[in-house]
Amino acid sequence: MPGSSLWLLPPKSHPLHAILSALITKTLPSQFPDITLNPSSNRDPHGMDSTFFPPHMTLTSGISPYLYGSDPQAFLDSIPFPAANSSDGVKVRFFPSTSENTSIQSQETFFRRCFIKVVLDNTVRQLAGIARARGVNGEDDIGPKTEEWLVQWQREFGPHVSLIYGDVPINDEILLRISDVVEQAGVDLGGSKSGTESSKTYNGWDGGIVWLVPTDRPVNEWKPIAIREL
Repeated sequence: MPGSSLWLLPPKSHPLHAILSALITKTLPSQFPDITLNPSSNRDPHGMDSTFFPPHMTLTSGISPYLYGSDPQAFLDSIPFPAANSSDGVKVRFFPSTSENTSIQSQETFFRRCFIKVVLDNTVRQLAGIARARGVNGEDDIGPKTEEWLVQWQREFGPHVSLIYGDVPINDEILLRISDVVEQAGVDLGGSKSGTESSKTYNGWDGGIVWLVPTDRPVNEWKPIAIREL
């Protein structure tokens, strides 16, 4: 993946951080080893693979390292993201499954082999838009270039939280089984307004942590070079 990327992670204190991390690194690889482990990659019998990654929603990619130079933290801090406690606060919600569209989807792309679709509401639009405007398009705010990108982004794949990277196709039957496993882990795919402590299921999170990650490196070298809490 060329350049660097901006990711939004759930707060470490939110239950989804632990739930999604366990799904990505343990539960799904153990229950679906044929699709979570790339046969062409280096892997060991314990299911460890370089394609494990933290739970996140990518805000934008393709950021040139020349943009942030020797001070990536200053670049990240300069982006006017909405504060988590503002009227336009940061809220991420998973797309509810329906008879026509499911929350868990797959595309023929390594980095979108299996993912949870995220609702593209105004909050997510503002987050991704300002990240793209400042990080790639050279706009101070969401201008014409970024508006065009947002339309294309939504049409091609839109906001999502990846569960599996890989080269192996996933059919509808397997997607349904993955959906069951994800829901059993505590992820609400039915579209409730918010996760509650009593239900122990969660359909998204508020706030979060933004990482700036050089994603032009191998996946096992994807580490943040700047971090910002929203």
